[in-house]
Amino acid sequence: MSWLARAREKVLIADGAIGTRLRQIGWDDRLPPLANLEAPDLVRQVHEEYRNAGCDIIETNTYGISRYRLPAIVDDRELGALALAGAQLAKAACPDRVVLGAVGPCGKPLVPMGLVEREEAQREFRVLVESLLEGGVDGFVLESFADLSELEAAVEVVRELCDKPIVASKAFIEDGQTLAEGYPLEVARKLIALGVDAIGANCVVGPQRMFEIVRWMSQAGETPIFAMPTPGLPQTVGKQVVYDTTPEYFGQAAARLVEAGANVVGGCCGIGPEHIRALREAIGERAPKPRTVVSVSERVEKEALPESEPSELSRKLGQKFVITVELDLPRGLDTSRVLEGARALKAKGADMIDISDGARARLRMAPLAVCYLIQREAGIETMMHVACRDRNLLALQADLLGAHALGIRNVLPITGDPASIGDFPAATSVFDIDSVGLVRVLHRFNQGFDLAGNTVRRKCAFTIAVAFNPAAQAFEREVDRLKAKIDAGAHLIYTQPLFEDKHVERAVAVAREVQRPILIGCLPLRNARHAEFMHNEVPGIEIPEWVRKRMHEVGEEEGPEVGIEIAQEFCRKLPGVADGVYLMPPFGRHEVAERVMEAVL
Repeated sequence: MSWLARAREKVLIADGAIGTRLRQIGWDDRLPPLANLEAPDLVRQVHEEYRNAGCDIIETNTYGISRYRLPAIVDDRELGALALAGAQLAKAACPDRVVLGAVGPCGKPLVPMGLVEREEAQREFRVLVESLLEGGVDGFVLESFADLSELEAAVEVVRELCDKPIVASKAFIEDGQTLAEGYPLEVARKLIALGVDAIGANCVVGPQRMFEIVRWMSQAGETPIFAMPTPGLPQTVGKQVVYDTTPEYFGQAAARLVEAGANVVGGCCGIGPEHIRALREAIGERAPKPRTVVSVSERVEKEALPESEPSELSRKLGQKFVITVELDLPRGLDTSRVLEGARALKAKGADMIDISDGARARLRMAPLAVCYLIQREAGIETMMHVACRDRNLLALQADLLGAHALGIRNVLPITGDPASIGDFPAATSVFDIDSVGLVRVLHRFNQGFDLAGNTVRRKCAFTIAVAFNPAAQAFEREVDRLKAKIDAGAHLIYTQPLFEDKHVERAVAVAREVQRPILIGCLPLRNARHAEFMHNEVPGIEIPEWVRKRMHEVGEEEGPEVGIEIAQEFCRKLPGVADGVYLMPPFGRHEVAERVMEAVL
């Protein structure tokens, strides 16, 4: 009888955390799979401890093997050697147990949320799966996946290479509201539709939260369910994440998962052999609970999510020529200049103030705070730029929800300059996702959900702007990227600073093709040096020769005035052609922007 068939008749026990136990017995802070080659005796010891604790199922020490998690390893053979050794160690230590090859997410979000192409992720999975098969595993557990599309990509690779059993397991966050609304049932149906042999949930939550997850998943059908909780909520002590839950409590609490519908119960991060021994004793020879399968095919929404108040900008687009001006963020705590500029520009007739996010990786006040102050103190709407460089996917979503709660409705996602060029070159650049991915995050919020599928209780009303450079040398690539942003949910296009009619015409033509309004960027030049710097040292900016020549023909004193005149001449042509103008005065000088605005007011 196969182990899957046995799991339908008797609850099986899986092992716990390998990394947790390895660190307890001497492994360092590096990723646990490295121990397969560097400390094989420790890995073998951990497998034997779980076997002796009463496990029926052992996982290989291969979770986390990918170039994205192990950037020092660039060769397929090195990655494959880690996986092969992991399989061989588990099989040698537990020859009379079921050994499943552990496969986790590649370590970076996939397109369209992140930068990793699906094919690149599958290449990583393929190296891992082929080596685990060579090592003789009895099946695969695809675990800790948050993104179902990435999990689907991993399933495709395993099915391409073999017909061994697949367990597909998702990581659910600690969110009682989401669980109460049946999200795990929706996930379970999607996993079963992939044709896997077992489904499950692991990591993040403890036994009590896991109970509701398993209960919902069990209503999707008769497919066996794996339940692999943590001990509960962790805390950080020094550099280590630790849990206080006793083995006795875990054994009793995790055993209740059988009543929820689990066929296999084990543990994840923080669980050791003693926890599994207590679980084995608590479950004994229990049979799985009969399922109650619900017939509905989709997740039931209890009520339509309420709408949020849209931005003033969204109402103005297409109704008037929009004028927005970028002002500089304070380098310290003094916000008086930016507030003074915002008030003056509002009085002059501007519709909005743009606030950048750490341009050129310089340390300045957070744009969220400045945008809120401008809207509150100056009474003019803002466009908040958000860079993907500084915050991970969790923090980006948290900041956007906070911005919406504070009344900031307009957001322009940018990928961001690398930290290495800025004030703190040693700072870490995150780049979990790029601007396309962040557009999709905002679009999901506008639908009322975050990226994990959890409701945010209200449909957000973000107006999503995106950048476009019609003067780019790789123009077709730039257009393709713009279309990707539009497909992700963008509402409005901003261009880089332009100086020539041909670039405006090109930009407007693309905007009309994708059916989005467009604001044309305009940068008043200070002098000849400014013009040469922008043309030669700033990527993506093209200052025509006639403009640079004109700036060279005047002196330093006349330069600013001539720069304003050129900008005015440029802007006079925009009404009736574009939907608005995006002014970028040097050093955020609102007086310069006011002068240029005279051409279109």
